[in-house]
Amino acid sequence: MFKKIIAGIIIVAISVAGLGLVTKLLEPKYMSGILEGAMIKEYYDDPTEHDVVFIGDCELYENISPVYLWENYGINSYIRGSAQQLIWQSYYLAEETIKREHPDMIVFNVLSMKYNEPQNEAYNRMTLDGMKWSKSKVDSIKASMTDEENMVEYAFPLLRYHSRWNDLNEDDFKYLFHRDKVSFNGYYMRVDAKAAEDVPEGKPLVDYQFGDNAYYYLQKLKDLCKENDVELVLVKAPSLYPYWYDEWDKQMVDFADDNNLTYINFLDLQDEIGLDWAEDTYDGGLHLNLSGAEKLSKYFGNILSEDFKVPDRRGEKDLENYWKTVENRYDAEIARQQGNLEKYGSVHSPDEK
Repeated sequence: MFKKIIAGIIIVAISVAGLGLVTKLLEPKYMSGILEGAMIKEYYDDPTEHDVVFIGDCELYENISPVYLWENYGINSYIRGSAQQLIWQSYYLAEETIKREHPDMIVFNVLSMKYNEPQNEAYNRMTLDGMKWSKSKVDSIKASMTDEENMVEYAFPLLRYHSRWNDLNEDDFKYLFHRDKVSFNGYYMRVDAKAAEDVPEGKPLVDYQFGDNAYYYLQKLKDLCKENDVELVLVKAPSLYPYWYDEWDKQMVDFADDNNLTYINFLDLQDEIGLDWAEDTYDGGLHLNLSGAEKLSKYFGNILSEDFKVPDRRGEKDLENYWKTVENRYDAEIARQQGNLEKYGSVHSPDEK
């Protein structure tokens, strides 16, 4: 009888381990192509306590360089960004962040106020799959799911990804048990340039009012930060497109005024920042490249240091050691991309997907 029990336990253990292995194999790795899906998970590998945490969409993770902020201001920061991050996802990331550490400041990019309802499973997955399981993750999944999604497939990813057998590639085996870093404290780097030309004007909208659900989560974010003594700063990144309407901007100005918050629209400060749209964007004005991101980081770094008194932590041995590893990767990636540009005319070599 005892032997049968042991045998049963072993069979169950092998079955569970096998299912776990298959799940790991079939889950998207995001190590080439769409790298953004790997970024949320990377946050948990950072052992430091951050003074500033940026939370939001690509207008943050492609436009701000935490490495520049560290090297020039000693600001220890991280970008918890993901593609088309919706405001309720930002809220629950902020909630989780405050439970894990206690940043002095959270910076939120307001573009996602334009979305009032769940949008797209693929983008949801790039934010939600990378989060560690917690109440914040569960609540974020519930708030984010489209009609076609269900909680069971988030809890058991094999149910969602079982059909990927035919799409498995070299990355799925290479990164089965580990992932390379794809960001630099949440920053996604591009060194190439594509000038912003013929950027379309915004089309008139029937209704410019942000939705009740978006405002509900913005209010929750404000309350969360206030209750935990965390400074909340609202920003609009200086991306030329998607278009940012004056009517949208006024709503953010009013919300900030009504709630005693700082709101900075960097679109209005392009000249002061020194942005050159012939050189400082890699995709025609949607996002900044490395040159543009470092210009914005320089400008915002001055505000963070001088106006908000975010401390300069250079000289702290553990932080210095941590940032040295990030800086080394940062410099190596600049050299790699510049080398590819010179050799192939693209930041990607021909064997990269």
